[in-house]
Amino acid sequence: MTDVTDATFEAAVLERSKEVPVVVDLWAPWCGPCRTLGPIIERVVEATGGAVELVKVNIDENPQVAASFQVQSIPAVYALRDTKVVDGFIGALPETQVAQFVARLTPAPSETDLLVAKGDESSLRQALDLEPDHRAAVVALAAVLIDRGDTEEALSLLARIPETAEVRTLAARARLSERAVDVTDDATGLLESLLDRVRDDDDARQEYLDLLETLGPGDPRTAHYRKALSARLF
Repeated sequence: MTDVTDATFEAAVLERSKEVPVVVDLWAPWCGPCRTLGPIIERVVEATGGAVELVKVNIDENPQVAASFQVQSIPAVYALRDTKVVDGFIGALPETQVAQFVARLTPAPSETDLLVAKGDESSLRQALDLEPDHRAAVVALAAVLIDRGDTEEALSLLARIPETAEVRTLAARARLSERAVDVTDDATGLLESLLDRVRDDDDARQEYLDLLETLGPGDPRTAHYRKALSARLF
């Protein structure tokens, strides 16, 4: 369960919903039914083992999110998949109905899903034979290929599916691997060495961006060197 704000909604809900169904619980501290529903929906979503994710939005503190859902009463619960609202309800439903709501977001696994769950390369390739743009199969096989250096095939696979944060990171890893760039080495030194070339050298700029993507938003160097890049380009 994650608390989401106006500032984090796009990444934590819209982007994430491209990868897994996201349930948005709109609530406020003064709302009695919200306090009743909260623990119920948390239990039900947790029982999916990660197949569905839950975020909570305090509408008093995050008016932009509330406005985007045109909230008129709370608790209000919406489910998003691929950035679109696919289901929802208003009010504090009993646990059986909440469970039915969440269950509709997680259909029984297909033959392809079962192959992906095995995780080995042969099963992943069989899954893609059945469903060439199955996101989980593409991502899992691309990761296997990158780890062993088959970056060209990995990038070709990733091009089949919509871009997400996970896809961008894998593609960045693949391109860096092609250049024999090891991010576990001195990433700071690599970024510094590229900074003077990013304005006029497309390859240097791409490598710089790939390094930042691989470091991820949680690394303090990412924000620092993104600002440095903007200063050089603009």
